[in-house]
Amino acid sequence: MTSHDRRAATLAALDALAAQRGLPPGTRVRVHLVDAGSTDGTVRAVRRAHPGAQVAVAGPDVLWGQGMRLASRNSRAAGSPEPTHQLWLHDDVRLAPDALAQLLDTSREFDDEAVIVGAVRHDGVTTCSGRRRHGHTLDLVEPSGGPEPCDTYDGDVVLLPWAVRERVGDIDKVFRNGLGDHDHGFRARRAGVAAYVAPRHVGDRPAGPAPRASREPGIGVREALRRRVSQREFPVWQWWVYCWRHTGVRAPVLMVAPYVVTVVRALAAGRGTR
Repeated sequence: MTSHDRRAATLAALDALAAQRGLPPGTRVRVHLVDAGSTDGTVRAVRRAHPGAQVAVAGPDVLWGQGMRLASRNSRAAGSPEPTHQLWLHDDVRLAPDALAQLLDTSREFDDEAVIVGAVRHDGVTTCSGRRRHGHTLDLVEPSGGPEPCDTYDGDVVLLPWAVRERVGDIDKVFRNGLGDHDHGFRARRAGVAAYVAPRHVGDRPAGPAPRASREPGIGVREALRRRVSQREFPVWQWWVYCWRHTGVRAPVLMVAPYVVTVVRALAAGRGTR
């Protein structure tokens, strides 16, 4: 896990993880959390409420992808016993009481040789899950009561058998924030590792306030483009690496598309407000 200035949500996520039931006898869950410079007391609160959690403090410039790499490194350095699985968990996901048991059961169906993705919803709507390629888009995969194959996945709840983690590796260091989870899923497929969405939703992720984004009306072309290339949207180098790796002959067009669309949209909006 990685966290930043979401003390209540992070504590709720860890409380739900600690309350998991139906786990195989002898199961031990070790928590490795990287906190990216929280100023709201997250670190102190986590250490007090969950003294067994291993908490590493990083700078506020460490984003989600970087934090998850650090947490994975720390889990590998923790020593014996070697883990059987690694769970990625977003710091504001509240797992259902049987979520981890369901993920482990599904993993066993595939002899612990596949990535198992937990779909998350809020107010009855699936918000994060596995993804299936459909043309130029990656559509969410809905749980269907049985394992559903997917092409890649959002990184909110992902169970990696340890042998799979060793085979595929961590989120690539190129991706500081987003894109790294989708890149990881495609790299898993390239390595011959399948991915499946677990049969039922595994938790809830409360909706947060919408971030200021490149689509905000009236911000002008320069500001819209600045936001488009930020870490929250499509940072240029990271997006280009992703396209080269995973979009084939369409890569040159897809590389420039987000920026061209942003400029055209901002220009059109500017003319509309005159």
